[in-house]
Amino acid sequence: MGREIKRVALDFDAPLGEVWAGFLRPDSLDEEKCLTCDGSGYSTYARHMQGRWYGYVPFDPAETGSARLTPDTPGVRAFAERNVARSPEYYGAGEVVIVREARRLCELWNGMWSHHLHQDDVDALIEGGRLYDFTHTWTRSDGWQPIEPAPTVTAEQVNTWSLQGFGHDSINCWVVVRAACHRANEPETCDRCAGHGSTERYPGQRAEAEVWEATEPPPGDGWQLWSTTTEGTPMSPVFATPEALARWMSTHRCGFAGAPTDYDTALKWINSGGWSPSMVGSSAGISDGITAMVELTEGAS
Repeated sequence: MGREIKRVALDFDAPLGEVWAGFLRPDSLDEEKCLTCDGSGYSTYARHMQGRWYGYVPFDPAETGSARLTPDTPGVRAFAERNVARSPEYYGAGEVVIVREARRLCELWNGMWSHHLHQDDVDALIEGGRLYDFTHTWTRSDGWQPIEPAPTVTAEQVNTWSLQGFGHDSINCWVVVRAACHRANEPETCDRCAGHGSTERYPGQRAEAEVWEATEPPPGDGWQLWSTTTEGTPMSPVFATPEALARWMSTHRCGFAGAPTDYDTALKWINSGGWSPSMVGSSAGISDGITAMVELTEGAS
């Protein structure tokens, strides 16, 4: 995302600062939200199971044979200590405060399926290519590599891990929910929208949306500065020469933090390809992307 030069027709006159209409799919192709599944695409059963995962509907650890967490559970205690240490101005300090935070975490996490998986849930995650922390090793040179022979991963191990760091993500949730639907012989997706989360306003609307393609502005001999931090937005008028555009860039806010770009730098950037990120970070700090790309090009030559 950043800035780029487009060669467009000299009479191209799209509104500046607005996304080019050709890059925006027409609103007429937007479907209606499915009211049966509230736009989720899940079946009623799957939505209920998802609610159990996040603790939105009642859940008890006994349902999966998992032990309830207590303030003395090592993972809970460690998490509470970190919370208190990081924000003493909010929590306070001392043993009483740590225990109070641990109790709060227990009340929250004991109502969430995600921290109390059954072995069937863990097996589904392994089969789905998840839980690399248990099944793979990672090195900078080789990336993720499977552990051989494949280790046995238990629900107790995963439930302890879920209390640390990032834990599960939404993909893990869907893998476990889908497996639970299969075990219960229940549908995964909404019967009304077939999992799309939306319904057509008229027959054939979805097919029309699938074949829709963005259109570029009309090509030509003109030079124009565009922002790519959106789908694509013209930032400058169309000029007949790179020099004219560079002069415009030297007096208008087009660089990092809305600053003008030096004329010589702008001209070099235009003539060397005309693309840059919005900004570039280095040990020296953050600099404008246009300037950084010119310096990089000059340093390589």
